[in-house]
Amino acid sequence: MCFDEDIPPSSAVQVTIKDDCKSLILSNEQLTTLMKDMDKSIRNGLGKETNSSSVVKCYVTYVQDLPNGTERGKFLALDLGGTNFRVLLIELGDKNHFHMDFETFKVPSQIQTGKGTELFDHIAKCLAEFVNKYKVDSKKALPLGFTFSFPLRQVGLTKGFLNSWTKGFNCSGVVGEDVVRLLKEAIKRRKDVQIDVCGILNDTTGTLMSCAWKTPNTKIGLIVGTGCNACYVEKVENVELFDGDKIKPHVIVNTEWGAFGDDGKLDAIRTKYDREIDEDSLNPGQQRFEKMISGMYMGEIVRLAIVDLANQNKLFEGKLSEQMKTKGAFGTSFVSDIESDTANYKNTWKVLSEMGINDPSLADCANVRYICECVSSRSAHLVSAGLAVILNKMDEKSVTIGVDGSVYRFHPYFHKLILEKTRQLTKADINFEMMLSEDGSGRGAALVAAVAVRDELPLVTNEELSK
Repeated sequence: MCFDEDIPPSSAVQVTIKDDCKSLILSNEQLTTLMKDMDKSIRNGLGKETNSSSVVKCYVTYVQDLPNGTERGKFLALDLGGTNFRVLLIELGDKNHFHMDFETFKVPSQIQTGKGTELFDHIAKCLAEFVNKYKVDSKKALPLGFTFSFPLRQVGLTKGFLNSWTKGFNCSGVVGEDVVRLLKEAIKRRKDVQIDVCGILNDTTGTLMSCAWKTPNTKIGLIVGTGCNACYVEKVENVELFDGDKIKPHVIVNTEWGAFGDDGKLDAIRTKYDREIDEDSLNPGQQRFEKMISGMYMGEIVRLAIVDLANQNKLFEGKLSEQMKTKGAFGTSFVSDIESDTANYKNTWKVLSEMGINDPSLADCANVRYICECVSSRSAHLVSAGLAVILNKMDEKSVTIGVDGSVYRFHPYFHKLILEKTRQLTKADINFEMMLSEDGSGRGAALVAAVAVRDELPLVTNEELSK
């Protein structure tokens, strides 16, 4: 196929396609309404009397201290947040010395939806393999930070109960249980490794900690990858469910904002594609905000829109391949590839060919790219609205936002889209910058353990000690 390189990507987009995609484009007025609702949901999540009814739970992490550069020693980190997980060995020394070894392990699909004991036995087995490979002293219990990137209700730095599975996981016997206990029991069953779990956190907290190690004014951690979530540093006095050391003025709050809208607050802007994805998911009615944003769903939203428009004879002359009709076949990486395209649509043509669409027209390529742009821009603007809510409630006038996640890292315009829209939605006197995290979920977990060891923090709360 021959493409005219002088034709800009938007020129061939059909007016009818633009009309059909209007529901995917959010105005600042719609985003401002969303912000008011999210602000109320966060405040309800922080309140003792309102937390139980709030969809945004604002879980207390019990992480009260950020890295200050004096952390020293070797620390393990376990990073579980999707189909793959990592075990890391991190060494911190003088003059910002940092060394890391790590291995990536897979969680087989049957374990993702099997028994919880099988999941934690598998993790413990991989931990043991890693410790043996890197000749970690098995006679001494090495401190471990555990990144567990699923909704968690913590009652201490080393005690957290799973609220619900997300990201395709659905292991039995884990929801409502203390996942640190489950991990410790799995390690104990092996009898061949000694590990001291010094802290449990999610990937947003890890991202914040990782960036704070280099940039002390980091106050927000953001993940836009398979899932989407944010945490931030809040005043202890505003966190009514906090039951820890109230001498220290702040604590990191894990918003779990992915559940925003589960109470219907997003219904006015959800499209038929969003509703179909939700209804066909493992957790219908849950994580609706996340399902409009994250990498697990973005490609599927695009695919559903393509199928819908092709069925209306507005794409590919109404002809669809079996691949394009297949749920999950259009990966989010395709969206990044297509939007990385130049005016000749080579990437778009290649993606469509992989999806079984042969010899698409120039108009088809332009239309598909436009659909991708609408979906990814909406995703970025929803994230921006959430960030603006957090920034607007902070006392600090200069804030660094630590960011990680595959969508943020690999989409060609995601950073720019978030930056521009967040600036529009944030108070004029607040300055912020976005910093790409260097392995937040891994390094950040080790730093939580390192800070706990550094300060000899109590690893349980007053509530737990009283039991």
